[in-house]
Amino acid sequence: MALLNIRALTNKTFFINDIISEKKIDFIALSETWLSSDGAAVLIESAPPDYSFTRADRQGKRGGGLANIYSSRLKCKNISFGKFKSFEYLAIVIQGDSHVLVLSVYRPPKFNASFFEEFSDLMSILITNYDTLLIVGDFNFHVDNQCDQKVKEFMNLMDSFDLRQLVNQPTHKAGHTLDLVITKGLKVDIKQVIDTGLSDHFLLLFNIEIMIENTHEKHIVKKRFFDSSATLKLTNILTNQSVYSANYNSEENVNSKVERFNTKVRAAVDIVAPEKTVKKSSSIVIPWKTQRVSDLKRTCRRAERKWRKTKLTIDYEILKVKITEYNNTVRLERRCYFSKIINNNASNPRVLFSTIDHLLNPGNSKECLLSTSSKTCEAIAVFFNQKINDIRNNIVYLPNTKDPPKPQYSIINKLESFTRIDLPDLHKIISQMKPSTCALDPIPTNFFKEVSGVLIDNVLDIVNSSLDTGVFPDCLKTAVIKPLLKKNNLDPSALENYRPISNLPFLSKILEKAVIMQLNEHLNKHAILDKFQSGFRTNHSTETALVKVVNDLRVNADRGHLSVLILLDLSAAFDTIDHNILKNRLSQWVGLSGSVLNWFESYLAGRKFFVSCGNYNSKTHDILYGVPQGSILGPLLFSIYMLPLGQIISGHNVSYHSYADDTQLYLSIAPDDPKSLDSLTQCLTCISEWMNSNFLKLNKEKTEILVIGNNGYNEAIRNKLDALGLKVKSEVKSLGVTVDCNLNFKSHINKITRTAFFHLRNIAKVRPLISSKDAEKLVHAFVFSRLDYCNALLSGLPKKDINRLQLVQNAAARILTRKRKSEHISPVLMSLHWLPVSFRIDFKILLMVYKALNNLAPSYISECLTPYIPNRNLRSSTECLLRIPRAKLKRSGEAGGLLLLCT
Repeated sequence: MALLNIRALTNKTFFINDIISEKKIDFIALSETWLSSDGAAVLIESAPPDYSFTRADRQGKRGGGLANIYSSRLKCKNISFGKFKSFEYLAIVIQGDSHVLVLSVYRPPKFNASFFEEFSDLMSILITNYDTLLIVGDFNFHVDNQCDQKVKEFMNLMDSFDLRQLVNQPTHKAGHTLDLVITKGLKVDIKQVIDTGLSDHFLLLFNIEIMIENTHEKHIVKKRFFDSSATLKLTNILTNQSVYSANYNSEENVNSKVERFNTKVRAAVDIVAPEKTVKKSSSIVIPWKTQRVSDLKRTCRRAERKWRKTKLTIDYEILKVKITEYNNTVRLERRCYFSKIINNNASNPRVLFSTIDHLLNPGNSKECLLSTSSKTCEAIAVFFNQKINDIRNNIVYLPNTKDPPKPQYSIINKLESFTRIDLPDLHKIISQMKPSTCALDPIPTNFFKEVSGVLIDNVLDIVNSSLDTGVFPDCLKTAVIKPLLKKNNLDPSALENYRPISNLPFLSKILEKAVIMQLNEHLNKHAILDKFQSGFRTNHSTETALVKVVNDLRVNADRGHLSVLILLDLSAAFDTIDHNILKNRLSQWVGLSGSVLNWFESYLAGRKFFVSCGNYNSKTHDILYGVPQGSILGPLLFSIYMLPLGQIISGHNVSYHSYADDTQLYLSIAPDDPKSLDSLTQCLTCISEWMNSNFLKLNKEKTEILVIGNNGYNEAIRNKLDALGLKVKSEVKSLGVTVDCNLNFKSHINKITRTAFFHLRNIAKVRPLISSKDAEKLVHAFVFSRLDYCNALLSGLPKKDINRLQLVQNAAARILTRKRKSEHISPVLMSLHWLPVSFRIDFKILLMVYKALNNLAPSYISECLTPYIPNRNLRSSTECLLRIPRAKLKRSGEAGGLLLLCT
């Protein structure tokens, strides 16, 4: 442990960081931190990775302030005992075999007569509640001067509470002992008092004995180290190997080609960057400590040694200059490191959130926290597999006695064979692929892209061989499953709290991409996909789906009708699909035959997976059901599997919309026809039967129902639904949007505001650590992504509700530009080129209408628009205007996004 009066931490952050790391300090108490509102950013810089901090800034005045920086190995809890005028304090309890209360104290030099009384009051509380005390800090008493009356009184006070003061050497440049270590019931060993040159106070190092769990165990990892010349070396090796310059044997099957490709590429990579086994601590490496930083650190150490030797003022001034230069350089390198991550992942909120979380909570991870071993991996694999088997076994399979739905369209030209792709197509596919790497890949994906020019001919041959023969390579069918903790606050020992993240070989995804391009062309040409299926389709989105649904609900409300909205919930829908039924869909509903159908049969058959945690793997397990998770074709195959569902729902005159496995039904009920609800209940029965016969588990407990509108039959409808065992809610969450029974979206706006301000608080904490450009990217990723998500639904809402979202945008602008609250916000928004929230909503509606008029939107959106055709020939006839529907109710009719701006 350590104690230091730092006298302004801001310009000494990285030096403190180094001291903690080099001297392996688990806990350091800092006084006179002089921190202001941006203190979090300063402490983030001061804390090494895997360290946390707590602070108590002086309120209302400059100076003062306390902070504790401690290792995450220590389980610490903040505690407060009220406020005192004569001194500042920061209390924290370290939890171990026994609880230790650590009290950091700073008493200003100017003596306050109430100090002894207030400090006695605090001690009386601590002594009666804690058996083990550690009190540290700058008390500004010269305890080395035993003749001083205040010192005598202070020491008498310590003695009366049976407290021991252990520091008996100078802790200040003036030769006095001001910084104290006081204990009760705890063995403390003062190790060293060091003049660091950072302050006029010295650094105190001392040990305490407390049992804690050691989490920094060494473990074995296997790594490849690619240097700057690796790309050129690998290119030369692959070019010189004759197997890559000559074509493969035309009679060789695609499985052999892939195995030969992987073997030869892996052998070349082993030469350039052989896999090495190293012992690695779970502590985190600091990536921004570059060679330049290391050189400046050595320069600081030389300046420090010279000053210690000479004690000259000039050498001390040189040391301070070097420390400042070192701090600024580390800060710049750190900013550049995170800036690069932000720039490379501007459209990847998951990575950006992880980056911000790393800045605020270094060392925090959602990776598997179970004790890693092959046995653990096997247990996880069995759990994941058994979960799917249990769902399948719980489905009451009843063969459908009714005539099964049949396609209501004819496919003139079946897709019997794939077209071979050429080099430009393959280059385009590879360039568009994400750089994610699978453990089964012979070469890291980003490295593969750099040397793809040498390998492209062989990859092209593999892809075309697969397309020609209708065979998907067996060695590309194995998935690597990484268990990821769903939330940080969940129990890491419970297997159900882990989410299986599937990763497939990069070559598999290239092949799937080549197939999906031709399959989509066939589907679009024959209009095979369900019109109201918006999942993973070009020009379709969750927003277009919700605009259609909400617009219909508002139109129903404007007519005075009730609407019943039902959100179906499926359990592990992608994983329970039956392969034989899917093959039938591909043949009968999509029109695949010949080698194309054979390719999909080969693609689905023989799938396997294993769980990987660290260096340990489970056994390989068979995948008997479902579409491959993490694949490119998976979502599209699921949509094809669900094709008959639309016919079943439409046959009961019930409206519906789907986004992948999220299906919502809605029915309009007229005031004079409350019995029309019967068609909805019959529809639900048919859906349940169809899903059972297709091995899909409808989770009735999680299926949600919302009754919208109020025409006098609202209560009767609710009672009827309750009698059927269907629970009606006041609001439901549909595709990330909270929909309420009044369609006023107040709950949704509340959640947007709450989440946006959470992210703004985090951005504000790291704002001093990053550039304005990077901060703006974070604002767009975390705040505007929420303000703009499905904001077309908010069109026509009362201004007071939209103003709450405007407050979020205003706060974001002030954080970004560091403007005060008193400054007018309009010029700030204008300087940032940010449209106010209400204009962003209008812009979204206009953009959607433009796309609908230019065949860039789903047909169900275009059909909502009616061209304006005047009764007689007018000049407006050529202006491509839209007819404005008449609305009876302002809140229901005119609030509809597409009803508001169709002019």
